[in-house]
Amino acid sequence: MPADDRQREYRREMLLASALIAAGLVISALALTALTARDPQQIAQATPPTQSTPGAETKPSAPSEPATTGQRPSDIPPQPARPDADAQKAGAQPALPPAPAEKVAPPIREK
Repeated sequence: MPADDRQREYRREMLLASALIAAGLVISALALTALTARDPQQIAQATPPTQSTPGAETKPSAPSEPATTGQRPSDIPPQPARPDADAQKAGAQPALPPAPAEKVAPPIREK
């Protein structure tokens, strides 16, 4: 009799699978009919059109050119994050805060 039980369960699972597929098709058809029933302009327009700022005609469209120093970044030598001791005595500030102390664990004992 186990073969009959397997066949009965197989039929039940196939019926459930076909019912789920049919329900999905019905939902898809309902969604498509709802989309076609609406005004197409309403669907195509996702956001309202942009409006210009009042007085935009009198304002310049582009900002003025920024003032330059005449040096390119590639011309400037790299600066160390920690100045040497002589520079620190002269008043140079480090670019980074001091690093936190490392955590030290007891030594690993060999076996």
